[in-house]
Parts: sequence; structure tokens; C-alpha cells
Amino acid sequence: MAARRISSLLSSSATSLGRFSSWGRRINSFSTAAAAIDEPIHPSIQVDHTQLLINGQFIDAASGRTFPTVDPRTGDVIARVAEGDLEDVNRAVAAARKAFDEGPWPKMTAYERSRIMLRFADLLEKHTEEVAKLETWDNGKPYEQAAKIEIPMVVRMFRYYAGWADKIHGLTVPADGQLHVQTLHEPYGVCGLIIPWNFPLLLYSWKVGPALACGNTVVLKTAEQTPLSAIYVSKLFHEAGLPPGVLNVVSGFGPTAGAALSSHMDVNKLSFTGSTATGKIVLALAAKSNLKPVTLELGGKSPFIVCKDADVDKAVELAHSALFFNQGQCCCAGSRTLVHENVYDEFVEKAKARALKRVVGDPFKTGIEQGPQIDNEQFKKILKYIRSGIESGATLESGGEQFGSKGYYIQPTVFSNVQDDMLIAKDEIFGPVQSISKFKDLEEVVQRANASSYGLAAGVFTQNLETANTLTRALRVGTVWINCYDIFDAAVPFGGFKMSGQGREKGIYGLSSYLQVKAVVTPLKNPAWL
Repeated sequence: MAARRISSLLSSSATSLGRFSSWGRRINSFSTAAAAIDEPIHPSIQVDHTQLLINGQFIDAASGRTFPTVDPRTGDVIARVAEGDLEDVNRAVAAARKAFDEGPWPKMTAYERSRIMLRFADLLEKHTEEVAKLETWDNGKPYEQAAKIEIPMVVRMFRYYAGWADKIHGLTVPADGQLHVQTLHEPYGVCGLIIPWNFPLLLYSWKVGPALACGNTVVLKTAEQTPLSAIYVSKLFHEAGLPPGVLNVVSGFGPTAGAALSSHMDVNKLSFTGSTATGKIVLALAAKSNLKPVTLELGGKSPFIVCKDADVDKAVELAHSALFFNQGQCCCAGSRTLVHENVYDEFVEKAKARALKRVVGDPFKTGIEQGPQIDNEQFKKILKYIRSGIESGATLESGGEQFGSKGYYIQPTVFSNVQDDMLIAKDEIFGPVQSISKFKDLEEVVQRANASSYGLAAGVFTQNLETANTLTRALRVGTVWINCYDIFDAAVPFGGFKMSGQGREKGIYGLSSYLQVKAVVTPLKNPAWL
């Protein structure tokens, strides 16, 4: 979902995930080759919650089954988690339905809902260290990234939407004739939310925050690879005073729990973040059941365009961040690096040098830039794409192999001379593989950038305002970053064009995903004015 690096300070509430170049430069002197050899650090946290959370209570799955969640540093099992399926989804939806139809949540004042969300944000901030440790242990992302960037962003997102809760209102609409017309903005009811494994808590906040602020109730399905942090923070939500049944968490697998939630006849709204292939299945299940509306944030193959007037050193660092952050496991990663022919050779050499200096190792260690991939399946998939790049004739400038001998670590990999018909230029790899191509002029780069089924994001690096404006309007994507990348603010909407999804998350646009508009028309007798 994003390509950013650790910043030393987070003093601004409008946190940027793109301000990490200074940290990257400071650790250039570290040895990449030695970073992952030592015995993994055992995090000082105990996993206490592995059950389903339904109607405010932790309970076992109806079947009694559990599944392992593993440490991607080693492949060892961290804990066994309750495996929810159809019966558990039914129980969770019933609890959410009762909480919406009969409970206090949608009937309490919006200000009171806001206060509960703010109390939760305070609790989450207080428990940042524990939550970040769980996120790193279960996911493999650097602890510094989780603790200093992502958890503060989650806190900020909930405070942002808590502020919106009592500012949601309809309109009074002038109409022809003696009529009073008003619109009401109403919650859908029960919302099914399915979050991914690459940014579990960030996407938790993007979905749960607006859904609850609008007065809905929620059934959340976690990714089977990373269930622990969402279960933990949902417990904190109940400590903050959230009524039972308002937020239910079901861990489980897509074909069972995910399919049951997507096709459930009593779920009124669905939001999914994940691959485009799975998004199509979710959308079809929603349509075949009760035509529930669906928000989709899906895959990407985002172009990062370096123009001929670029400061090459800065462009190299930014392109590196845009691709390699979070082990390259980001839907909006700048995974197609398109460089003008005038600066191409210089850019390739410096991109190679930067990749060779990237620090890979145990994500709990200070100064680590890159941890392991999420699991063995993703690990093997990335290595397969690397082999494809070599076999199709791209030039392997760096990396290309497993890093170390244990865990799912992959060397930071850079390809040059990448052609548009190669799989590494077309497919979403979701790993630390940078593909660098050459272009001649703006007309060519616009055509090539848009010649993709995806349209999530793009980066443009230029010192020319006219060039920036031309590309901003020409690129068929949901977000364009100019001379920056992965700037994420709670108020800025995010979503894709084409097969990168539908609908928007974050900001005021994110609220509309969880509200229905009702028109109310009343005749007036002898009105004093119209």
C-alpha cells in the first residue's frame, strides 16, 4: 500500500509517510550482508487474545478449529488463532444487527459516539509499544516503522473521524411548489469490512473509523496472515466504552469466512482491500446475494516518472522509497520506474548503489529498513517473478536471491532495461523488485503509464510546473504525487481508477461510503415563503 521510510519525528498531526529519506541516508554505512544472520529477537509481549470477538465477548470458533499465525522471520508459529467460518460469521452478523436495530450505538448522540472513539484513540496511543510489537511480529515490518509511523497514523485517523461524527448532516433543498424537502444522511446498518495483511491496522482505521462515526455496526474479517493486532486493539475499543455487538472480529480464511461475509443477506455494506482477483470475487458475491454496495481498494502497478530535469540524487532516493518500503508489499508502490533517456544511465547506477546499501534484517533491530516478506507463498511468488525478469532479458543490476538462509527475506532487487511486455513490468509483484525503463518524451510516457489495467497511483519527479500539470491531468490514476510519494493524511482521499478499485477511503469522501441519502418531502399549507 505505500512506499515510505522511517522519520525521526512525528510532531505534525498531518503525518506524512513520504518523509523518510534522511533516515535512509543515515544508515547507508551499515552492512546489509550481516543484518539477518543473528538469532531473531524475541519481542517482550505475550499473545493473550486469539479468539473471535463477538457481541463484546471473546469466544472460540463454533467448530473449535484454530489455525497458526507465523513469524515471517523464521516460519515458526507465534500462536494458534480461532478459525471462523460460516456459522461464526452468522453469529457476528446477528450480534451486529441486534446492536444496530436495538442497541444504543445508532441512537446515542453523535457527540457521545465521538467521545468513545476519542477514548479509544487515547488508549491506542497509550499502548503503542505493545501494538507495534504485535504488528511487527505477525507481519515482519520494521518495528520502528510500526511504532513511529503507522500506529500514530491509526490514532490520528480515529481522532479525525471522531471529529466528523457530530458534523454529518443533510440539506434543505429548494423545490418547485409548496414543499419542504430535506435530505437525511443515514447509516447503512451492518457493515462487513475485510482488511489485508500488508497494513493491518492502517486499513482497520480507514474502514472502522468512518463506519462507526456514521453510526453503523461492524463485522471485521482479519487477514489470516495477520490477525493478532486487530483482535488486540478491538479489545481496547470495548475498554473505551463501545457497546457490545457494535464491533465484531472474525479471524479466518477468504474462501470460508470472507465468502460468508461477502454473500451474507443481512450485511448492508461491504468494504474490501486486497488483490484485484479477490476483489472480483467479493463483488460478485455481493451482487449475487443482496446487491450490497461495495468499496474496493485493489491492486496497482504505479508508474514513478523521472523527468529529464530531475535532481537525480533526490529522484533515486524517492523512487527507492516508493518501491522498497514495507518490503515492497504496497498496493500503491511505485513499481514501474520510468526514467527519461537523458538521465537514465546515471539513475540506474545510483539506484543500484542505493539498493546495495539497503539494510535487511530482523525488523525488531534498530536501523533495519527491510524485514521479511509476509509468508512462504509470497516469498516464492516474488522469486518466481525475479527469475521471469532474468529469463525475459531484463538486466539484473542487484539482488535477485534470498537474503540469508532462514525466514522469508529477499535481497533488494533492481532490474534495468525493462520492456513493457515483460511480466515484471505488467504484474503486481508485491515485493522488493524495482523495474527501471527508459522513455523519450511526455507523450510516450503518458501512453505507457496509462497502458495498464491498474490505476491506483503515480509519482512525478520534475522541476517544471508545466510538466507536472500536464502529467497530473493526463495520468489515469486515483492519486498523483508530485516530487513526493506516499504522502498520506487522514483528510486526503485514497482509491483507484480502472481495476484498482471503486470508491474512496479517508477524508470526507470516506464518509460517503458508509452513508445512505434519504429524501423527505412534506407539503406546506400557505407557507410564508418558499
